Amino acid sequence: MDNRRPNVLLITCDQWRGDCLSAAGHPVVKTPNADALAADGVLFRRHYGGAAPCSPARACLYTGLYQMNNRVCRNGTPLDTRHGNIALAARAAGYDPTLFGYTDVALDPRGMADADPRLRSYEGVLPGFTVRQALPEHQKQWLSWLRAQGIDTDAGSPAIHRPAGGQARSDVSHAPPVYSKDQTPTAFLAGEFIRWLGEQEQGAPWFAHISFISPHPPFIVPEPYNTMYDPADGPAFHRTADWQSEAASHPYLAYDLGRQERTKFVPGAEGKVPEWSEENFRRIRAIYYGMISEVDAQLGRIWQAIKASGAWDDTIIVLTSDHAEMMGDHFMLGKGGFFDGSYHIPLVIRDPRKGAEAGSSVDHFTEAVDVFPTLLELIDAEPQPHLDGMSLGPWLDGKMPKDWRDAAHWEFDFRAIAESDAEHHFGIAPRQCNLAVIRTEKFKYVHFGGGLPPLLFDLRKDPGELSNVANDPAYLSKRLEFAERLLAWRAEHLDQSLALAELTEDGVVGHVAGRLLSPT
Repeated sequence: MDNRRPNVLLITCDQWRGDCLSAAGHPVVKTPNADALAADGVLFRRHYGGAAPCSPARACLYTGLYQMNNRVCRNGTPLDTRHGNIALAARAAGYDPTLFGYTDVALDPRGMADADPRLRSYEGVLPGFTVRQALPEHQKQWLSWLRAQGIDTDAGSPAIHRPAGGQARSDVSHAPPVYSKDQTPTAFLAGEFIRWLGEQEQGAPWFAHISFISPHPPFIVPEPYNTMYDPADGPAFHRTADWQSEAASHPYLAYDLGRQERTKFVPGAEGKVPEWSEENFRRIRAIYYGMISEVDAQLGRIWQAIKASGAWDDTIIVLTSDHAEMMGDHFMLGKGGFFDGSYHIPLVIRDPRKGAEAGSSVDHFTEAVDVFPTLLELIDAEPQPHLDGMSLGPWLDGKMPKDWRDAAHWEFDFRAIAESDAEHHFGIAPRQCNLAVIRTEKFKYVHFGGGLPPLLFDLRKDPGELSNVANDPAYLSKRLEFAERLLAWRAEHLDQSLALAELTEDGVVGHVAGRLLSPT
């Protein structure tokens, strides 16, 4: 790579669990192309999303701020326009950041007309991005592409994601959909990126974000991925003897398990997720593994296209997810709550300028908020000290950063402004419907608002998070220690956007809105 600015490719694969990489040691899932990227870059083994579901998770990723500061609490919560983000920073550095897929950003309604159609969807575009190929939840762009290939798309989305021969109402089928492995939404977006890549001028740096929906449900995948994995294979689920005992262990779990509808994950299926049999959970997991392999195959197609364009040695690639997937643990599917299964996500960073560390891995805790400051550093943009994340750049050089964190943190807000489900269920206010987690190598502490009881897990004895010891007298000092640590963490990370500036007789000193200032 010469001295010019590098190309940047940020890839998110929605709902990909951090343990589901063969490079990370998964006993079943095969991800040869993600593994190849890890062999050419750095794998971060303990990387965690900052929130769930999609909009809150992406707000952390895109802004470098924890939920306590970006305040995107759920899908549909507007992102305050005062916050900077990864696209605006890339644009300020001279790139034209280009989007393939979606960012799920509900736009700030202040300053917009009431009739603006953008206020009727949480699937807005992160400010700063040029949209080359949108692919929101209705997937109409992909359906149109399919229709041009002779596929019957009258069912629309999500119904088109049902087995071609019909879906049983109670059991899970691994039968494929009507579209082939070369016609998936993943293949569609990969193809659009490759077509765009062919339009780029030689030597002109580019910045692209591909936001894949897979392996997000509905859980279905074409041949050969639908039968690539045997449902009998895979690690044991982390869960108690039955879902009733899970529900009895904490009021939030009782609420969450009661809301899990099968049709959300397998369109047309009837009943509740926790009541599915072990066999059905295993079938879904095998399909999920197949969906990961389908995404991985398209990653390989992208790697090859970048190499063929001559840009491989000039391109930084970041591969990650927004949040993860419970995948049967604790009798759950989807994301949310506090379990590791919802928040442990992949992260691979490959910078061709840092080949000495190629193939290495990092076992320290890293977080989604770290990606933004890392990319700022890698493209030589201005530092932004008000961000909550820390640059991973030193790790890419094989160096241990000073004062690195020894825990991962995340938040989950379960308010429901439109329906008030949680508020009515628990009898608490929207601002009380939240939890925060601090997770070290040995312990995990979960603090709830609204008077809901805290949780403490001794991960050395209980890696599956099955036994809450918060009320065990032997652990009371540990519970106090972690409550104090969580309080200190929140105090340290309160909004710093103006707190790092001071007005003096000589003018503004410090940091304001991404600009470094000094006395005149």
